[in-house]
Amino acid sequence: MSTATNERDPFGASNHDVDDDTPVINATGGDWDSVAEEASALNEERIVVNMGPQHPSTHGVLRLILELDGETVTEARAGIGYLHTGIEKNMEFRTWVQGVTFCTRMDYVMPLFNEAAYCLAVEKVLGITDQIPERANTIRVMMMEFNRITSHLVALATGGMELGATTVMTIGFRERERILRIFEMVSGLRMNHAYIRPGGVAQDLPVGTIDAVREMLPKLSRGIGELEALLNENPILKGRMVDVGYLDLTGCTALGITGPILRSAGLPHDLRKTEPYCGYETYDFEVAVRDTCDAYGRLRVRIDEMYQSIRIVEQAIERLENNPGPVMVADKKIAWPAQLAVGSDGQGNSLDHIREIMGESMESLIHHFKLVTEGFRVPAGQAYVAIESPKGELGCHVVSTGGTRPHRVHFRDPSFNNLQAAAAMSEGGAVADVIVAVASIDPVMGGVDR
Repeated sequence: MSTATNERDPFGASNHDVDDDTPVINATGGDWDSVAEEASALNEERIVVNMGPQHPSTHGVLRLILELDGETVTEARAGIGYLHTGIEKNMEFRTWVQGVTFCTRMDYVMPLFNEAAYCLAVEKVLGITDQIPERANTIRVMMMEFNRITSHLVALATGGMELGATTVMTIGFRERERILRIFEMVSGLRMNHAYIRPGGVAQDLPVGTIDAVREMLPKLSRGIGELEALLNENPILKGRMVDVGYLDLTGCTALGITGPILRSAGLPHDLRKTEPYCGYETYDFEVAVRDTCDAYGRLRVRIDEMYQSIRIVEQAIERLENNPGPVMVADKKIAWPAQLAVGSDGQGNSLDHIREIMGESMESLIHHFKLVTEGFRVPAGQAYVAIESPKGELGCHVVSTGGTRPHRVHFRDPSFNNLQAAAAMSEGGAVADVIVAVASIDPVMGGVDR
């Protein structure tokens, strides 16, 4: 599919400190037409088809190139890059706080996890990991576990829709809506919140949030129960999913697969347990595991995890009731005002803060201006932090040169790594099973392409 020639650079590479005698390798990509021509020459009834990049079962703009022998998939390849946003590069030209509004938009189904991974990495370089207020960490845990449930609900709802089960989709999105209302109450937005900030969270929980959560949780639990009743022992669904998209533990470890796919292969690997962050080691919950290695096992893992997330949220709201502490780090050189209200400055700062900086302290006004416009400085260094997202290990690597902007930010998005399994899950199966396999991976292309 590709050729490489060893020749002198025709475009004058010698002008770029390269000797005239230095060989230059020019690699050229192949074309899928050549695959079709090869199949024709062998007089075999093979055909190369595209699934996507607009197919509804691709969870975004994913292109799958399938080589078929009748109804059987003999080769499957994934083509990505159609949703590229340049988020990582753009973050190099914004302050550390502004970076949150970029990375939250990567995997748009789990925005709070993107924010948390980034902020934990920034806090690690700043050396303030242990200074984050307990209430801020508890709020982060509550919001992330709610986001885990919404992500799994989207996976089940869209997966059901792709298999023709419309009721699964309507119930899934109905239950997700309950949580999005809580997100909107807390952050002002249903998605892409930019709520988790370096040092804590943007603002404390509004009055009435805990009561709203308590009232909503039993309804959410009943809704998940309805999905279970529709799915778990449904003979049609089991016929489509049992032993489909098979990938055992050896295959998972070889490809670097994490999350529900890995846990459906029998390994109870969960970073909330093995490398806890945000105080997860103090919560009582279990890691959901199955040993079927197939699409059905991944479905059951996700349902089990939603119940465990509800269990964690119940513990979190108990703590929030008993801990009225601050939600932002005490260091004023880092902390943005964390008690926000709609103020006369149009930026949402609290009235007390406006009163101080506008009428009492010129020093506070100057500090606020520099903090917002220039941003705080992060000491030179680098850090990598990984968290357990709904899809697997989500890692963030940040590099600082001591300035107010990142030198480099790079994410290890689980959808990108897990999508490698598409070929292993699909080849040898039927065309219809490709849809089931991709749905069980649950890739979101915003996180893949970034």
